[in-house]
Amino acid sequence: MADSPDDHEKSLAALLVFLIVVAFQSLSRYLELYQKKGSMTAAEVQLRAEIKQLLKEAGSYSQPSTFAQAAKLKRMAAAKERELTKIQQTHGNKMKLSHDAYAKALMLAKVVVYGMLSFWFWRIPIAAISGRLVQPFGRVLSWRAGGPTNDNVMVGIIPWLIVSTRVSKIVVRKVLK
Repeated sequence: MADSPDDHEKSLAALLVFLIVVAFQSLSRYLELYQKKGSMTAAEVQLRAEIKQLLKEAGSYSQPSTFAQAAKLKRMAAAKERELTKIQQTHGNKMKLSHDAYAKALMLAKVVVYGMLSFWFWRIPIAAISGRLVQPFGRVLSWRAGGPTNDNVMVGIIPWLIVSTRVSKIVVRKVLK
């Protein structure tokens, strides 16, 4: 039996929806990784190097006669560490605000696109799967897409979005570590 053009369009629609969901999950994961990783500013790198150098110099003074010099260098290093902490806090706040804005924009785009897909494919089956493969879940997968035809379960958009989101979340987490 030859595939009808309608069956071919359904399979392409299912693939397209899955790729859209994977794209959203990938963007979300990149945003999450970027926030965790963060980025150091040039001032932070310079302060870290200065602190390391001061502590190295302070460690080299091990004689009782050089104790005052070592203590002075350690105090200078502690002051630089406090300065570094302040810079990290302000930079962290800026990064958090930026991340939150991108996360909200991504969530809004996701809601709009998922809403449009749901509206577009509301009563139209997006894919057909053999009823034997999804034996106990056939009715759940065919929600709002019609009943089974020719021993195939018609998959609706809402269940397809849910399944695609779960699968793509797992795949993206494995790929983007």
